[in-house]
Amino acid sequence: MPARDVVEPGQAPWSTESESSFSTWARRFFRGLVVVVLLLAAISGVRSWISPNRTPETVVSGQSSFPSDEARAVATRYAVSYLTWDEDNADTRPNQIGLDLAAGLDSRAGWNGRGKQTADIAYPGEVKPDANGVTAAVDVRVKVHSFVKQGKNWAAGPVTWERLSVPVARTDSRVVASGPPTFVPDVRAALPDNMPEAGAPDDDLTGATRKDAEAFFSAYAESDNKVSAVTSPGSTIRSLNGAVKFGELKDWQVFTGNDDERQATAAVTWDGAGDTTLDQTYTLTLRRTVATDGAQRWQVAAVG
Repeated sequence: MPARDVVEPGQAPWSTESESSFSTWARRFFRGLVVVVLLLAAISGVRSWISPNRTPETVVSGQSSFPSDEARAVATRYAVSYLTWDEDNADTRPNQIGLDLAAGLDSRAGWNGRGKQTADIAYPGEVKPDANGVTAAVDVRVKVHSFVKQGKNWAAGPVTWERLSVPVARTDSRVVASGPPTFVPDVRAALPDNMPEAGAPDDDLTGATRKDAEAFFSAYAESDNKVSAVTSPGSTIRSLNGAVKFGELKDWQVFTGNDDERQATAAVTWDGAGDTTLDQTYTLTLRRTVATDGAQRWQVAAVG
């Protein structure tokens, strides 16, 4: 028979693990866990653990700016509708205004139902949003044709330009006109004091290039092919394609600059139909070109 282990008196009938070996394993495990946590913190950033749902400061929730392009489109159409009315077709104006006016507002927009007027051209300008970016005022200039009733007919009256400030608001779906506009003055203003000054005149180059300038504007009035023959190589300038004829170069001035490019101004008289003439002023860029034989010439590179 196999020999049995003899259990001494007072000894437990099973073996026990040494406490020192278990404690050593536990300490190693927790040290490794701490190292892993520190590595993860270094990679992902402790800040993201503290406030994981915080939005980065560079990201703006919702729309970050007022939709100015849409506001201009809405305000322009609304301004035309607002300044157009006809007592013989009184329902037309409210229907047109209703395309842009916020729901629930009076689509008559102040009109008493009398008279006739037509607005046909409008140009939007500056959009001024409020501090919260919810509402804005849009500057719009509108061309208006008035009519005067003569018996049962309407005779054309004065044509004027009127300037409006159109209130708009941004909703969840679109921009709408938020009320009737107001008239604002469109007064003439002087040029700002900080307008850049022209360079010093170069009288020698002005005299030397005057004939070339006349040839350019004569071609500029006629066709693209003729313009390309007198402009600087590599430049593309479209002509007026016969809309007018060159009359005369009333004034020509080239300014000082570098050896390869100069600025110039030209006062040109265009001949129109019949005895009509029209004076216009242009700003041009001249560029120096060198022919294969070494001859130098200044040619128009751009027209402002």
